[in-house]
Amino acid sequence: MSTQAVGQAEAVHDYGNFVAGDEVKSGTRSFLSHNPTTGKVWGRFVDSTAAEVATVVEAAYQAFKGPWATLSPTRRGRLLMAWGAKIVAEADRIAALETGQNGKLFAEMRAQLRAAEDWLVYFGGMADKVEGSVIPLDRTSVFNYTLREPLGVVAVIVPWNSPTFLTIMGIAPALAAGNTVVIKPSEVTSASAIELAKLAVEAGIPPGVVNVVTGLREAGEALVAHPRVRKINFTGSDAGGRAIAAAAGKRLVSCVLELGGKSPNIVFADADLDRAEAGVLAGIFAAAGQTCVAGSRAFIQRPVYDEMVQRLTARAASIRVGDPMLAETQMGPIATAAQLAKDESMVKKAVAEGAEVLHGGERLSLPQFPGGFFYAPTILHRLSAENSLLRDEVFGPVLAVLPFDDEDEVVEAANRTEFGLASGVWTRDLRRAHMMARRLEAGTVWVNTYRAMAFNSPFGGYKDSGIGRQNGIDTILQYTQTKSVWCELSEEVQDPFVLRTGGSR
Repeated sequence: MSTQAVGQAEAVHDYGNFVAGDEVKSGTRSFLSHNPTTGKVWGRFVDSTAAEVATVVEAAYQAFKGPWATLSPTRRGRLLMAWGAKIVAEADRIAALETGQNGKLFAEMRAQLRAAEDWLVYFGGMADKVEGSVIPLDRTSVFNYTLREPLGVVAVIVPWNSPTFLTIMGIAPALAAGNTVVIKPSEVTSASAIELAKLAVEAGIPPGVVNVVTGLREAGEALVAHPRVRKINFTGSDAGGRAIAAAAGKRLVSCVLELGGKSPNIVFADADLDRAEAGVLAGIFAAAGQTCVAGSRAFIQRPVYDEMVQRLTARAASIRVGDPMLAETQMGPIATAAQLAKDESMVKKAVAEGAEVLHGGERLSLPQFPGGFFYAPTILHRLSAENSLLRDEVFGPVLAVLPFDDEDEVVEAANRTEFGLASGVWTRDLRRAHMMARRLEAGTVWVNTYRAMAFNSPFGGYKDSGIGRQNGIDTILQYTQTKSVWCELSEEVQDPFVLRTGGSR
């Protein structure tokens, strides 16, 4: 797509909720989403009331008790795989919808759409691997075994930065385990979830198994509070996660929470500096910093600090910011006007607290997109340990660089945060790599790479970065409950009021 095509006026996309296999556009309220590249209205969506949320949840519950329950685990798994193939076939179309709503690079969104098939194939293959066990009791006349049964309706609440990828990451294990789902997408990027749900039905997944309810805060709160929702998967801010966990706790239902981060990217003097430079840049600017694992704090060992800072600053100045649909663009706009204002205010606050801007630190005005939400790739240095930029998540293309002398110092500084989602270490020293991996308080430690992820490797946070894990073989068990079955095989009458001798069996 050309730059001119993005800038042209386009018709407003109009979507309804997706309930039991049908798109329902009869909502009494609506909200608008905007294209961050142009600043213009992109779509209109149903702002669901609590009653409309209840309708969607009930559809999911009926599917859980009905057609989904009658399918064998093997058949369920095959349907998930078929759904993955459908998504790949529509990857370009849905990726363009996502870029039109969140401004991330089309190439990245398309890659995430294609990766969705890997998750659906993996968890589809696990659907008939969820097994109980036989318990060898001391009482030999009793046959005791366990069953792993699905929970029921699972709510999956998704942010705007990687809509399809995070949706599939949340719902694939839930569906493979036999649950049904209600997806509540971000109000910023609601379209792709509806498109995915349509493809699920096309793939043969029964209506009502995958549902989508759109809306603002009221819709999310109603979904979390609904008594038929038996588990919540939420990806978003730590404040949102706390509120959801509190509401879920009142109903004694569990959550998987993947929350914020303030991830350290640590470069030792013995590192391959070319690779480290690329890794630090990718960690913060490749997605315009709009990722929970953004390497927003770069700790650089003092012997190579000046060289690395010079390299990073020069590269930041050369990043091509513009139309996210173009292959040559390296960074697109910020997703929303509110997020752009947050980026701007947090950098200003950091400077007021003593930080210095090496590059960026301001909005960008692009002639072809005068209404776009663009912010310059930003690097700050000379931050005190108390600077708010080292404590608070920005969720934008803002990097703080800091020098350090030795391992003990950088471990203490890197762990000086309430978050613990991810971290990066760049070194050629094998001992140091493994020792740092043990000492860093983070759910993921990348060594000589950054932002790597796979469907079979667990992902989640320490501390305020979340509860539970996504991906991997154990994840599917989070969406089951264990039932213990006891079968007395003896024909002897077990009368509690008849005295026996010889002890118990």
